Amino acid sequence: MSSADPEKAQPTTETRPARSPVASTYSSDEKGRASQVERVDGVLEPPLYNAHVDISGVDERKLMRKIDFYLVPWLSFLYLLSFLDRTSIGNAKLYHMTTDLHLTDKEYLLALTIFFFSYAVFEVPSNIFLKRLRPSVWLSLLMLLWGVMMTMQGLVHNYGELLGMRWLLGMFEAGLFPGVNYYLSCWYKRSEFGIRAALFFSAATVSGAFGGLLAAAISKMDGIGGKPAWAWIFILEGLVTVVAGVASFWIIQDFPDTAKFLSEAERTVVVRRLQSDDQFSAAGETLRWHYIWRSLLDWKTWVGMLLYMGADGPLYAFSLFLPSIINQLGYTATPANLLTVPVYAVACIVTCVVGFVADRHGCRGYLTMLCLSVGLVGYIILVVSRNAALSYVAVYLAACGIYPTIPNIIAWVSNNVEGSYKRSVSLAMVISFGNINGAVSSNVYRARDAPWYTLGHAIVLMYIGIGLVMSIVYWLLLRRENARRDRGERDEVIKGLNEHRTELARNGVYASVTEAKQDKGDEWSGYRYTL
Repeated sequence: MSSADPEKAQPTTETRPARSPVASTYSSDEKGRASQVERVDGVLEPPLYNAHVDISGVDERKLMRKIDFYLVPWLSFLYLLSFLDRTSIGNAKLYHMTTDLHLTDKEYLLALTIFFFSYAVFEVPSNIFLKRLRPSVWLSLLMLLWGVMMTMQGLVHNYGELLGMRWLLGMFEAGLFPGVNYYLSCWYKRSEFGIRAALFFSAATVSGAFGGLLAAAISKMDGIGGKPAWAWIFILEGLVTVVAGVASFWIIQDFPDTAKFLSEAERTVVVRRLQSDDQFSAAGETLRWHYIWRSLLDWKTWVGMLLYMGADGPLYAFSLFLPSIINQLGYTATPANLLTVPVYAVACIVTCVVGFVADRHGCRGYLTMLCLSVGLVGYIILVVSRNAALSYVAVYLAACGIYPTIPNIIAWVSNNVEGSYKRSVSLAMVISFGNINGAVSSNVYRARDAPWYTLGHAIVLMYIGIGLVMSIVYWLLLRRENARRDRGERDEVIKGLNEHRTELARNGVYASVTEAKQDKGDEWSGYRYTL
């Protein structure tokens, strides 16, 4: 990698429109015309990060493989444990948990629901804490605490105790998924984030497959120590999480500009390549409430929330009730759990393929629409089918429509938000709103609707329809905003460059391009949104 500043624009005396070298990581038609404020003289160029550091000896490909090795596998394992812990109650139900705790169908659904309320409430503050504190401390502490709650869940004796443990489990798990997605977005370019997010999220599909196998194995411990099989599922899975949480204090790395596993030259390369990708805050950013308000007032945050809701609601309904759905199609508990394994395996493969294609071609919007359409077909079949084999095939379509969409939407939203704190809040809001809909979708599969669960499938179908509509809306609005920037309608006034353009003062007046980038983030006129 060259030691030259990747953000520097080449000086030119031409007045015709030029393409921005940094407007997008994707194809030239997404970049559009460079705004006038991007064609700057040397005096306005942003300073080179760590200009005194010699990076000539750093191999960028080897560096990225090193970062992948240190970050992705362990974080994916943690999410596997997280998803395993939150959905294991679906497997435990098959081993007489509701009978032993004397739960009615309504009480069981409420036990599922209460998890999502605490989970959603604590996601945004957790992401702010993550930025203020070290990830190695915050994420590890959360894991340790939710592992304890998971273990305690296997010691409950009644409905009230189960509710309390589910609330605490949701509170401590809340920070992991939005926190890790934000954390990964601070390490990778926009064109690299999708496959990493997909690999991380694929742990959810692996946990679905592994959860069924694990529950079937643990069920053999029924009666040991006077504990039923469902209690051992919670206890053993919780203890594994506790151990992983303790280990994470030494395994999880911090942000790029302070990461101890990298040399100073390697840290410099990581920050410079992020800045070349319009991630202006990569070198660090001071907390200002101005950045957080920008997230709250950004239309992309609110449209993204509705979009993510359309995928996340179906995700929880699917993962929590897949064993029960298969069970009601005529299979007993252990075969029902085992039949979930190939469904999740296929979903895992499709999730990774979609992440790879999205990074390579930058078509996150089109892929989101395609996946949701596949899920739509799957649930239409589930609504109308009265044949067990056909319904089982439809479950594959549903999984291939839902699971790849989650990381793709997160990457799409993250790609279109710049500013470290703004992105942390935006991602947390989008994910928390999606998760609060888990409280709804976890109540749609009622025991009296077995075995075909027509109402539950119809409600999930509605969610997917909302997601499909909002993906189209999001794509159209992003394209319209890019077009406005191509026409120069969003250009700022830069002192010493275009001060005579008084009509642009409404977009802001800045002393330099660097100041405009840092203050406006993705609202800067040279920033192009990913379609």
